[in-house]
Amino acid sequence: MLAFFRSNIFPILLVNFIGILGYSLVMPILIFIVTDFGGNGFVYGILGAMYPFFQFIGAPILGRLSDRIGRKRVLVLSQSGTFVAWLLFLLAFALPETQLWEQTSNLTGTYVMTLPLIIIFIARIFDGFTGGNISVANAYMSDISTDEDRNRNFGRMGASTSLGFVIGPAFAGLLASTVLGEILPLLLAALISLIAILVINLRLKESVPCVVDTGGVSIKNVRRFFQVEHKDCYTEGSETLRSESGNGLKQVLKIKGVVLLYSIYFLTFFGFSLFYAGLPIYASSILEWSAVDLGIFLAYSSFVMILVQGPLLSRLSKKISSQSLVLLGALVLATSFFFLSTQNIFLLYFANTLLSLGNGLMWPSFLALLASVGTKKTQGTIQGYGTSMGSIASMMGLVLGGVLFEQITTMVFTIGACLFLLIALLVVTNRYQNRTAGKLQTV
Repeated sequence: MLAFFRSNIFPILLVNFIGILGYSLVMPILIFIVTDFGGNGFVYGILGAMYPFFQFIGAPILGRLSDRIGRKRVLVLSQSGTFVAWLLFLLAFALPETQLWEQTSNLTGTYVMTLPLIIIFIARIFDGFTGGNISVANAYMSDISTDEDRNRNFGRMGASTSLGFVIGPAFAGLLASTVLGEILPLLLAALISLIAILVINLRLKESVPCVVDTGGVSIKNVRRFFQVEHKDCYTEGSETLRSESGNGLKQVLKIKGVVLLYSIYFLTFFGFSLFYAGLPIYASSILEWSAVDLGIFLAYSSFVMILVQGPLLSRLSKKISSQSLVLLGALVLATSFFFLSTQNIFLLYFANTLLSLGNGLMWPSFLALLASVGTKKTQGTIQGYGTSMGSIASMMGLVLGGVLFEQITTMVFTIGACLFLLIALLVVTNRYQNRTAGKLQTV
């Protein structure tokens, strides 16, 4: 156990856990904050789409930047943006609820846009633009992983994510029920972001081979922060992905298997965005759950994923290929989405168990496949564009999820099930076309 805490992957797992913990503390109460300030399901969906939309713009920039100046500096930059965003979020509670406009229509329903809601929108936009945590953290994990331990390492990354989602939602409802209300979870989220910045500076070692880890350089001076020393460790003609005139994306798409991998990335995020848009509205309006009920439901899901992504995935990955695990996970996820429309509490938790099992098997295995393409010098760019695919899908899914739920209610989960069946079909088709290939990236 002590060896694990001293291992080279522990700091990035800790950074990932801290970042997810801050986000998950607020996720179960966000729908209640929106409605308290005058919004509805439509506004909640649009607000949710702000983060992925601006992450779509910022993630490739930060990914390419991490290839040039190092993962560590970009993680500091990203976490600093998150910290500022939480401070803006807190500012919304100090402002008067001045009504800016009101709208009623068949598409949007009835909502009132207030000044605090506008500030919350600005906070999510700022957090989204600097939200390169995921892509850069995945690129970092790819840097320090080998072919032998890549699946296990990404399984542990997924487990650290799930652990953050267990603790965050479990405490969110309890913290929100205190005299400070929703302010306390937001204060804690801001504090956690600040801790993450300190952990990155003190514990994380630079992983990009061509960048010297200048951890002692003060980040107070912006120019010094971006000035790095590059080692001469790549010869002329080595693989690079230039960003001028969009050539970076064009070159990434030429890498074997990337188009299929990005398609799966997009469909997965689109399906889960329908879930995350529909579930809070479903829980609050139809099931009449409280923030505590929703927090427990989400915490249970993350607890199951810890078990799956930890011991179970470590054993399965030694016997089953990553491509097969992606296929199996997609089929289990499709089944779980079909059961989500029920109002029976036992069937809902059964669906939640299947969803956690499928996600725990599929996503770390998929990330391991994505991390195996390209080189260490290009992983930031590859992961950045992958995050953009997920951001586009999240933006579409969150907006459509809120709108569709107003029209067809829980049938939106059936659409999600069909998306995961499509992913399974893509994997099966790829395996049929490449029967001699053992890995997805050999497309």
